[in-house]
Amino acid sequence: MNKELNKAIELRSQKNYYESEKILQKLINDHPNNAQIYYHYAWLCDNMERETEARPKYEKALELGLNGEDLKGCYLGLGSTYRCIGEYEKSIALFDKAINEFPTNNEYKVFKAMALYNVDKHKEAMDLLLNVIAATSNDKGIQEYQKAIAYYSDKLDKKYLQ
Repeated sequence: MNKELNKAIELRSQKNYYESEKILQKLINDHPNNAQIYYHYAWLCDNMERETEARPKYEKALELGLNGEDLKGCYLGLGSTYRCIGEYEKSIALFDKAINEFPTNNEYKVFKAMALYNVDKHKEAMDLLLNVIAATSNDKGIQEYQKAIAYYSDKLDKKYLQ
């Protein structure tokens, strides 16, 4: 099974989606309780812009149990899928869970910011993004103003008129 799954992953990475899908369909039929297969099938559906098909596969993968990099990727994929199909609150909740479990993985904060934008929480979204930029950017100019960027991240509406 691992050899077939690796082949499906390789085909997906080569954008040979049809052949990858054939393998994954067979694997799901043969191994209906394998979380990794559901996760990689969901990822394939995402690559093919079939988010509504990806959603139940991501959810099944989480239900069956993932760990390590697959769990991290599944959180990102499902959270992004929720956002893409308009389920913004579910997206935000899942990214909150991911941030809690993997606090050093800043990609969750960036994707959460996108979902916050979709529910008109622009201030919270900007705060997240600015803090990620201030904390992670290697850009010399941003590093020079890192403290100021972080300071103003939650004060964007404040006016200093003295």
